[in-house]
Amino acid sequence: MALEVEHKFLLTSGDWRAEIDHSVHYKQGYLSSSPLSSIRVRISDSHAWLNIKSATIGTHRQEFEYEIPLADANSILDDLCHKPLIEKMRHFVYRGQHVWEIDEFMGDNQGLIVAEIELSEVGESFAKPAWLGAEVTEDLRYYNNNLCKYPFKDWKDS
Repeated sequence: MALEVEHKFLLTSGDWRAEIDHSVHYKQGYLSSSPLSSIRVRISDSHAWLNIKSATIGTHRQEFEYEIPLADANSILDDLCHKPLIEKMRHFVYRGQHVWEIDEFMGDNQGLIVAEIELSEVGESFAKPAWLGAEVTEDLRYYNNNLCKYPFKDWKDS
């Protein structure tokens, strides 16, 4: 079993942009999202993956990921996934031994930017850059499987 340990944050400024190492465009959709798990297909460049995550709220949850043929992923996204699809540019910022993945959303989630850090174990300490804002790990609205159901453009209190 794979365990994902992740924290999500909002950003206070665009200062992180000066630290971007590289960026990757992602397009993803959800086949299923239930109280127990979510099943996602994701494409980036010429690669595609099937991902299954437990629906646990908080900093850690089970995660399984498998590479699948690109043509299959395109068909699944077009024909089987809930709409709207999630599209985002993921920017990678390296800080010490950690990588910050900063997701800048497009389409129905345009204007939303979330920083994530994956840790190797629960309770691992990490430095928080000055551009980091409030932690939203416990806020379900910021989970990608919920962003396809309730896109950022529809939020009343954002």
